[in-house]
Amino acid sequence: MTTVLNRRTALAGLALGGLARPALAQGDGWPKQPVRIIVPYPAGGSTDVLTRILGERLKDKLGGTWVIENRPGAGGNVGIDAVAKSEPDGYTIGSATVGHFSINQYLYAKMSWDADRDLAPVSMSWELPNVAVVPSEHVPAKTLAEFIAWAKARDGGIFYGSPGVGTTPHLSGALFCTRNGIKGTHVPFRGAAATIPAILKGDVQFAVDNLASYMSIVESGQMRALAVTSPSRWPTLKDVPTMKEAGMEDFVVTSWAAFVVPKATPAAIVQTLSQALQEIAKDPSVQARFQVAGARVLGSPPEEVTQLAHRERPMWQEMVRVSAAKLE
Repeated sequence: MTTVLNRRTALAGLALGGLARPALAQGDGWPKQPVRIIVPYPAGGSTDVLTRILGERLKDKLGGTWVIENRPGAGGNVGIDAVAKSEPDGYTIGSATVGHFSINQYLYAKMSWDADRDLAPVSMSWELPNVAVVPSEHVPAKTLAEFIAWAKARDGGIFYGSPGVGTTPHLSGALFCTRNGIKGTHVPFRGAAATIPAILKGDVQFAVDNLASYMSIVESGQMRALAVTSPSRWPTLKDVPTMKEAGMEDFVVTSWAAFVVPKATPAAIVQTLSQALQEIAKDPSVQARFQVAGARVLGSPPEEVTQLAHRERPMWQEMVRVSAAKLE
């Protein structure tokens, strides 16, 4: 799925207002042609929605034409492989997540690309907690403790959904069930847009999925949020406890993302793009839009992405082991 970002969609779709275009020292007049941002997941999920917000702001700030291209498949590997193998000319950008930096190398038997070898980080883009949710119509539990007791007593256990094997929702759900002695069967879907209807029908009773994908459905009352995996309560869900407050120690898990480009992309272009993203992240209107969507917008120098990825790899490697997830 490819979407061209233009001024009409910026105003009608996001209604965030324009940012003054700064006099940035752009690498060789970049961008001179359309810039493609590859989202390695289906349309409608948190990565897609949040990337589109940043894409609109980049268009306002840097000018030119920006195209969002959805390239889902293989836990996001298909889309990021396309980024890694693109010309390093600044016209292909990837919206990569923690899975690409710190999880997939432990999950897949073979990888056609390597984050450190084939990609150059640009800037952190956002982070968001996962949220434990149940369908209000099908699960009676009002608290996390009540859900644990209900799930353990249920014949056959429960089914928990995620946007795919090895994603942070899958690993979070597996860890949750293991630590609480719940018989949980994982049901992978192609993104949150497919998971949510299954939960609402009661076919799946539980998920620990990205908050950004579930904010509206929780606010509607169709799903009940039992806890968030962030270290503190989420500002727009102040009545929802953290996992620690709900009785689960040491369950702080955040999903994060960063923009990347192919290795050998000119440093001037990387710096221009990184600087723009850092400035966008400081804009109060962007911060408010992300918060409503269930995420926190970030901007950083490129090296901070690499540092975070390396620091978190042991934790995710252990979660992959606990889940027993393996993919070819």
